Amino acid sequence: MDIARNKTANFIRTLLGAVAFLALCSSALAGGPWWDKAWTSRKKITVDASASGANITEPVGGATVLLRLYDATFTFASAKEDLGDLRFVSEDDKTVLPHHVEKLDSLMGEALVWVKVPDLKPGAKNSFWMYFGSSDPKAVKSEDSRACYDADTVLVFHFTESGAPAADATKNANVAENPGTRAEGISGGGIGFNGKNAVNIVASASLVWSANAPLTISAWVKPGAPKADAEIFSRKEGGSSLVIGANAGTPYVEINGQRGAGKEALAPGQWAHFALVCDGAKTTLYVNGELAAAVGAGLPALNSNITLGGGFTGDFDELQIHKVARPVGFIQLAAFSQSGEKVAKTLTFADVEQPTDWLSWLKSGTFGVIIGNLTFDGWLVIIILAIMAVISWYVMVNKVRYLNGISSGNEVFMKQWRDVVSDLTVLDAGGDPEKTRTLGGRLTAATAKKIRHSSVYRIYHIGVEEVRHRIEEDRKRGVERGLSGRSIQSVRASLDGGLVRETQKINKLIVMLTICISGGPFLGLLGTVVGVMITFAAVAAAGEVNVNAIAPGIAAALLATVAGLAVAIPALFGYNYILSRVKDAKDDMHIFIDEFVTRMAEFYKEKKD
Repeated sequence: MDIARNKTANFIRTLLGAVAFLALCSSALAGGPWWDKAWTSRKKITVDASASGANITEPVGGATVLLRLYDATFTFASAKEDLGDLRFVSEDDKTVLPHHVEKLDSLMGEALVWVKVPDLKPGAKNSFWMYFGSSDPKAVKSEDSRACYDADTVLVFHFTESGAPAADATKNANVAENPGTRAEGISGGGIGFNGKNAVNIVASASLVWSANAPLTISAWVKPGAPKADAEIFSRKEGGSSLVIGANAGTPYVEINGQRGAGKEALAPGQWAHFALVCDGAKTTLYVNGELAAAVGAGLPALNSNITLGGGFTGDFDELQIHKVARPVGFIQLAAFSQSGEKVAKTLTFADVEQPTDWLSWLKSGTFGVIIGNLTFDGWLVIIILAIMAVISWYVMVNKVRYLNGISSGNEVFMKQWRDVVSDLTVLDAGGDPEKTRTLGGRLTAATAKKIRHSSVYRIYHIGVEEVRHRIEEDRKRGVERGLSGRSIQSVRASLDGGLVRETQKINKLIVMLTICISGGPFLGLLGTVVGVMITFAAVAAAGEVNVNAIAPGIAAALLATVAGLAVAIPALFGYNYILSRVKDAKDDMHIFIDEFVTRMAEFYKEKKD
């Protein structure tokens, strides 16, 4: 009873192990973590600050990165039309990153998206994930422009408004007094200046500047015809002023009349990135991420309106004002990643990835159609066949392990047996049963462990016990008659009984393989026939006959037959292999029994004579 319970427990543990193994395989196939299974596609986006990319060696910190999505970098057909399912997740695949869409043109396949990426490392490849393609009703727009900028960013104008003044993308809600002239910007819309018009930004609490306070101003500028002292950005109050401009095309910065000018003129008709950084005692102007001009003076105290385009001819876009002195790496990242020849190196888009776990694989493509059209009876048949497959593999694996143990154990035992078969006196050790069982002491503890699965040793054990018992009885009576013919027959009968029991153990559960071999295809065929019947009945009820209506149902029905064959074919191969191994094990026992009986009869017959 205990043995039966142990075997049942082992079988249950094996089934549970098979389930755990399938779960582990599913996890392994997934190719890594996936933020949310409701999203079917993702891309890895890399901000490459290494030497092979933008080669930014100065600190960057957190930044809001502009992504240009078009057909080469994004599959618009896989996402919702309004990009409501667009999500950005950090490299750890856990933290959702804030984003907002500046421009979307689904018809032309173009979108401009800003993503807040924390802690970008200089000289390294910084990655995050872009997820899209969700059918989940909860996958609605989650963009938030205010969350895209930190507390030190006090103003961001994208100039996407048409016929309306620019609105601040940050939480400070700064506004312009007038809309300006609409122009094509570096990213989406921009404003244009003809040398006479200007745009005024209303003073606010967030735009109050203290003397020598830290400050960063950045914008994109496309100059037209060069003019003398053309002011691009200016703020003046009383005798204090801050001006960023271009004199005959050469950029300059001027604080309270003290000017620092660059050495190279801007190319007319080409976009250039301007960035002004005040760090207290010094003010530096960068153009396209490179040092252009500097003034040995700090920021003046100002609280007046800001003017864009006083006497400047050209286009203007993407104005940002920060109340901190941003590091050089931050300035360079903006210049390199938002436009120009370095964009392709700075921002790289990997190929689209999809979940590779088995559930997602089954749901996609052709298999998705087949699985989606399976009827209840088809699922029932496939589940039964799956259970049969687990049982057949359990039997095959355990039976092969058992036969391997028998084979290796028999080999070790027969090697020891050959050493004593020529002189069986070592077995007749004065009635010592332990000597007899251990082949005269040759079976040490280590050797005994190796032959514990040997069926031949168990047969030998039965035989020597029978012989020892008879010889011992004779010795107690003071005679040594040896083994008579009837005693030999009795010993052989005991050995044959042991052979039958060993054969039963070897053959146990093999019948399950024959059931799987013969029953699997028939169960699969039953599922297919019922599935086809249901498909044709549904077509008849609908009153419409076409290939598109019939094909999915028949394909799903045929899946049951495939499942039946998938159960039967491995079971058939395993069954034939196991039968050959069982025959070898039985032959070993038959040969040993014949040899053992002959040797015992000969040895004890000689002693009697």
